[in-house]
Amino acid sequence: MNLRIQQSGFTLIELIMVIVIVGILAAVALPRFADLQGDARHAKGQALVGSIRSANAVAHATALARNATGATGTITMEGVTINMVYGYPAATALGIIAAANIDATRDNVTITAGTDPATDPITVDINGAGTLANCRISYTAAASASTQPVISFNGSASNCL
Repeated sequence: MNLRIQQSGFTLIELIMVIVIVGILAAVALPRFADLQGDARHAKGQALVGSIRSANAVAHATALARNATGATGTITMEGVTINMVYGYPAATALGIIAAANIDATRDNVTITAGTDPATDPITVDINGAGTLANCRISYTAAASASTQPVISFNGSASNCL
């Protein structure tokens, strides 16, 4: 009786070829996935700018409706007191940051207020960027009754890496 056992499986050459192909695919795909982090931070920055612009508009409309457009004052939005300057949210944590409902921990951002809220901007930096200043939202309060706050975002997908 002649029993012949047939082995099955992959040869060493076949295994090496699969490893080479997987390596090539990983080398091509990895930079694309790494680049998505900058895009995600940039999109987050754009969303926060939209939130700040919307909160600014709602707070200003509320101040106009309540005739609270003096050099200083407060309004209440959804139970939160918002500090105002010339009918717009102040460049403080109790101003635009509270109006836009931005939380440093929850939103994974760094909020830095200037020393003089009347002239210095408050900034929101998107955490995770290589250089925080390259992925920054800035809000400068209205300087007078005839001006509006200045809202800017200097981030781009490449800046926010």
